Amino acid sequence: MDVVSDAISAVRIGRPSSQRVRLRGRWCARFDPYDGAGFHVVLEGSCWLLPDEGPPVSLHAGDAVLLPHGTGHVMADSPADAAAVARAVPFDPGPDGVRAGTLSVSAGPGGTVGQNRADTAHGTDAAHDADTAHRADTAHGADTAHGVEGPGVEMLCGKYRLDRSRVHPLMLELPAVVHLPNRVGSHPELRAAIDLLGGELVGVRPGSAMAVPGLLDLLFLYMIRAWMADGSRGAWPAVLGDPVASAALRALHADPAAPWTGERLAARAGVSRATLARRFTALVGRPPMAYLAWWRLTYAAALLRDTAEPLAAIARQVGYGTAYAFSHAFSREFGTTPGRYRARAAQEP
Repeated sequence: MDVVSDAISAVRIGRPSSQRVRLRGRWCARFDPYDGAGFHVVLEGSCWLLPDEGPPVSLHAGDAVLLPHGTGHVMADSPADAAAVARAVPFDPGPDGVRAGTLSVSAGPGGTVGQNRADTAHGTDAAHDADTAHRADTAHGADTAHGVEGPGVEMLCGKYRLDRSRVHPLMLELPAVVHLPNRVGSHPELRAAIDLLGGELVGVRPGSAMAVPGLLDLLFLYMIRAWMADGSRGAWPAVLGDPVASAALRALHADPAAPWTGERLAARAGVSRATLARRFTALVGRPPMAYLAWWRLTYAAALLRDTAEPLAAIARQVGYGTAYAFSHAFSREFGTTPGRYRARAAQEP
């Protein structure tokens, strides 16, 4: 495994979810903060992303946006004012993860909101009918205009579940909003993943249950790659671009169980031990052996969460001679035993 793959796999849990949504007219929908990462891809038309903190982002056809820290935000047809944002309809894709849920389109003077479930319970039959019609239409990818004039937008919306208890620093330094504008010739892999995913979400197709999660994982990876390639100011693009630090990181991630020493790792990177320690620490933020100890336990936590392997086997995979030594180190780092950590992870939804 390479550093980026390991950074993602260490926090990814469960299955990602997504839906394809078509809207027309005036609309404003809230996405609450989420203990994971969210994304939107605009397939047709344009809209606005209004994060709870930070400037609004104008999105156009082909644009992708990743919210790696689950930042709360509003999606709207226009840069709505604070009052309109406060009245935004909670976005609810429904239990099957396909429908656009409770959002209904309104062409009222404020140009912002329809009804949510609480409103329709006390509102008019017409409001309830509009909401019901909207949910039925979006479940089949149909146009939600219902006679409302105005430009339409079609989006892919989705989210990834992440384990925040042990996040790699590469993931931590991602900004709250990663906007990836559509530019001719840029990020062809990302564009291909968007096209394939959009096609799979048009309707039920043979094999979609396997294709969609895989494409969502690819989309997540390609968005992070695109952020790193677009001249981002984070430390980790610089780390992975440094020949010495990246060579050492590749060696540690390729075989974390190896009996690494400072001298052996420096030889692998082709420099002296002092040079490796200086450059690695300056870029990564901790010495090579400290990073290795941290990564071994982080990797072990992922194995405990995602596999049924016995503790002795996991201990060997991450470089500990005995299950006792591994358990002692894990308990010191996580504040709980490996067995209890696994049991708690198994109880999570």
